[in-house]
Amino acid sequence: MVKRSRITELFDIEYPIIQGGMVWCSGWRLASAVSNEGGLGLLGAGSMHPEVLREHIQKMKQATTRPWGVNVPLLYPQIEELMGIIVEEGVKIVFTSAGSPAKWTAHLKQHGITVVHVIANSRFARKCEEAGVDAIVAEGFEAGGHNGREETTTMALIPLIRKTTKLPVIAAGGIGSGAQMLAAMALGADGVQIGSLFALSEESSAHEAFKRYALASGEGDTLLQLKQLAPVRLLRNRFFEEVQKAEQGCASVEELKALLGRGRAKKGMFEGDLDEGELEIGQVAALIDELRPVAAIFTSLLADYRSARETLPLL
Repeated sequence: MVKRSRITELFDIEYPIIQGGMVWCSGWRLASAVSNEGGLGLLGAGSMHPEVLREHIQKMKQATTRPWGVNVPLLYPQIEELMGIIVEEGVKIVFTSAGSPAKWTAHLKQHGITVVHVIANSRFARKCEEAGVDAIVAEGFEAGGHNGREETTTMALIPLIRKTTKLPVIAAGGIGSGAQMLAAMALGADGVQIGSLFALSEESSAHEAFKRYALASGEGDTLLQLKQLAPVRLLRNRFFEEVQKAEQGCASVEELKALLGRGRAKKGMFEGDLDEGELEIGQVAALIDELRPVAAIFTSLLADYRSARETLPLL
């Protein structure tokens, strides 16, 4: 018998496990597989043109009858079109990130949509409450991709956010096992959002070369880069070394923007260019060494969670 949490109640899901809506990884195959296993799958709209998002939404409707949602970075240049499609297609759950929760929360909720916002500090937790969101994702420094400037780890961030707000809190960053899920719950989280583990699944839309490269990574093989622009956690490769050299040489913002160019994440994660692409993955990738289907990942997560819970020492 699974004990219900505020997150399973909010989304009407079996397990409080949310799949991160990651760019170039989170298409309909991954999201529907997670939802069908009892978690909450999310489409990653940040790497989709508006009509591509519509296509993935329609395929989700065919692939699962269980709850699912869409993650939308609020800095997306065609945000109005994305939000229009989300409303038109009857999406029930939206996770927003990379911007103020005040921008779109009221509009989405007017259309009966459950809204969750991703944050990395307590100040934005208060803004989320003011905006009327239904839950918060608190993402720690360990996470892959774009990250908070504060560099607060998940271990410290979750208690800080829990102390700040009464909203349901979903822990993210550095969670790739059932034991890590249990630790997040013990710190006050109502659920967890998992990115890297699902990015390196069989159903992920990331390129196979990227997956294999990330699976072979070890401790210390990711670092936060481009802090003058928007901090992003990357695997070491040729592009990484170029950025690191430029930053150590006190490159200007304009020089870093020129070095970054356009489409680096697509080039690395979706097209498999391991030299010149951005390879975004979390620190927890060092613990992942096998490419598995989502069903096997869920089996392992749940078994490890229960084992960790049962073997904790009693003080």
